[in-house]
Amino acid sequence: MAISRKRKEELVEQYIEQLRASQGMVVAGYRGMRVGDLEQMRRSLREKQAAFYVVKNRLLQLALGEVGLDMPAEWLEGPTAIAFCHGEVPPVAKAISDLAKESAFLSVKGGLMEAAVLSAGDVVALADLPSREVLLAQVLGTINAPASQTAGVITSGIRQVLNVLQAYVDKLEGTQPAPQAA
Repeated sequence: MAISRKRKEELVEQYIEQLRASQGMVVAGYRGMRVGDLEQMRRSLREKQAAFYVVKNRLLQLALGEVGLDMPAEWLEGPTAIAFCHGEVPPVAKAISDLAKESAFLSVKGGLMEAAVLSAGDVVALADLPSREVLLAQVLGTINAPASQTAGVITSGIRQVLNVLQAYVDKLEGTQPAPQAA
């Protein structure tokens, strides 16, 4: 069914709004998916601060041109859905990638993140990254490890000097050496 020119203009404006408000997007093919499955995907992506739209390819192309973005033409062939990421991109990429692994009808075509074009493999790699909190903890652990090791070495050196001094004091007093604490 053909849509009116006015509706097409509204859709282009809607896409432009989403493109300007998002930090990135994930492009997917959904050939053969049921409407119920698409609605379930919309709900799960909303929790991750993303808006999921089934788009008209030509109208999306016009919107991309309007905001100065570009994507490979093959991504805009066949039924296309876009997840506009208003929060972080990796959780959205992970959700779509996981759903694509479970469903024979959904496929990741690629994505954009801050105007950088991501291939389907890049999106899957982004999805496989640990969460931001885990990455920050790993970085902090890496930064903290040398300090902990240095403190351990210094403490062990001081302990050895103290043991030598105690043995010398015991020798001067002529007493038996006191048992050393480990």
